[in-house]
Amino acid sequence: MHEIIQILYQHPFVFTIVIFALIFDFLNGFHDAANSIATIVVSKTLTPFQAVVMAGLANFIGYFVFGVAVAKMIGKGVVQIEPGATGNLEVIMATLVGAILWNIATWLLGLPTSSSHALIGGLIGASIVHAGPSVVHWAGVAKIFSFIFIAPMLGLLGASAITTMTIRLFRRAHPAKSRPVFKGLQLVTGVFSSIGHGTNDAQKTMGIIALALYTSGIQSSFEIPKWVILAAYCAISLGTVFGGWRIVKTMGTNITKIREMEGFCSGTAAAAVLLGTAHFGIPVSTTHVITGSIMGVGAVQHAASVKWVSARKIVWAWLITIPITATVAAFTYWVITSLMGL
Repeated sequence: MHEIIQILYQHPFVFTIVIFALIFDFLNGFHDAANSIATIVVSKTLTPFQAVVMAGLANFIGYFVFGVAVAKMIGKGVVQIEPGATGNLEVIMATLVGAILWNIATWLLGLPTSSSHALIGGLIGASIVHAGPSVVHWAGVAKIFSFIFIAPMLGLLGASAITTMTIRLFRRAHPAKSRPVFKGLQLVTGVFSSIGHGTNDAQKTMGIIALALYTSGIQSSFEIPKWVILAAYCAISLGTVFGGWRIVKTMGTNITKIREMEGFCSGTAAAAVLLGTAHFGIPVSTTHVITGSIMGVGAVQHAASVKWVSARKIVWAWLITIPITATVAAFTYWVITSLMGL
């Protein structure tokens, strides 16, 4: 608390950035609440309130298991920002504004897009306007961009394989007897998916705040203080609890029909991908992974059961996220620096 008060009085612009970062984190949880709970809600395994409380609590666990590898990737692996240079803090603020506006717009449209890629796109756009393309770590960006395709494909293939095995194992089981089993298993996979969500998404906000503290000179090195970790996890968990029900509908009903068995299979595949990428510090989109997993389940049962028109709209939204947020952040940076006379 002492550190936060000190930042407020001595570095008001940094304090404003922290507030905007936590607003983004809250909206991230609000926007992405559907990721880990849509199948649980639609299959009526839990009520919406029970599901979001479970997801909010599970978000906290990721830090204790996986540390802050993803946060360091966001803070150091996307762009090169040196401490003390004029305009650095404006870059971070513009990044957050671009990501926040995109989250609000896509929530209103009910599109399950990536808050992670919105943040990365904003960081790229603002940095290029500030110091040119040379400050962007293009190898790191290429790795992140490639997972726009790799992550959902891993989810799709994993869910397809798990669904195929599950159907074979339970082919003689009576639906009435197997349904309670899948409800219980679905809760387990939902918890692990939420852990993966918190690990990936809350850490991106931590990386941005730590970058602001480092570039402003408040910290002498890129480190993530305990209060930043706690604040980020609290913000994303609160956002998850309030939930984005427009996107729950898209994820749970507009792609394919979801019941207990389908929810278990898609959740297992998604959790495996999310936790695996978190282990290696790769910032992927929980939205992409879980959407891919839901498509995989539907494709195995019957390709025609997947609403490919809805899926196509979602994929297009994925592809334009980084370019649009980069453009918005670049314009926001220009506005901020013009107003401040930089």
